[in-house]
Amino acid sequence: MFISEKEIEVRYAETDQMGVVYHANYVIWLEIGRTQLIKDLGYSYAGLEKDGYLSPVTNVNVNYKSSVKYGETVIVRTWVESHGKLRTTYGYEIVHEDGTIASTATSEHVVVNKDNFRPVSLKKVHPAWDAKYMEIAKVIV
Repeated sequence: MFISEKEIEVRYAETDQMGVVYHANYVIWLEIGRTQLIKDLGYSYAGLEKDGYLSPVTNVNVNYKSSVKYGETVIVRTWVESHGKLRTTYGYEIVHEDGTIASTATSEHVVVNKDNFRPVSLKKVHPAWDAKYMEIAKVIV
C-alpha cells in the first residue's frame, strides 16, 4: 500500500482558546494530505479541473484520539482506502512527532463534470490515474 506523508507545522491561528487545534482544521489538513498524495503519484487536482472535472467531498469522518497544540509538528499520512467505478475513499492518520496517533479519518469523493455536476468515472476522464488508484487501493469496490 502506498502512503503519502506531509508534515504540518501547527499555526497559532489553527488553535482555539484552549490552545488546541480547532476541530475543523483537521479537515483542511486532510485536503493537504490528499493533495500531496495525488502530487506524489504524478497528478494534480488543478489538472483535473483544467480538463473540466471536479472531485467534491461526499462524506468525511474524523475520529479525534489526542489533542494537537500550537507549536507542534504533525505528519498527515494519506492513502487510497478504496476505489471503485465512481467513488474513491481516502484514509488518513494524523500523527504526533512521537508517533502517537492524534486522529484517523476517511473522506469519500466522486469525480463530476464541472458544467453539470454529473458523476463520471475517473477511468473515463483519466485512465492512467484510475489505473494507479486501482494498483494502490487497499480495497477495490
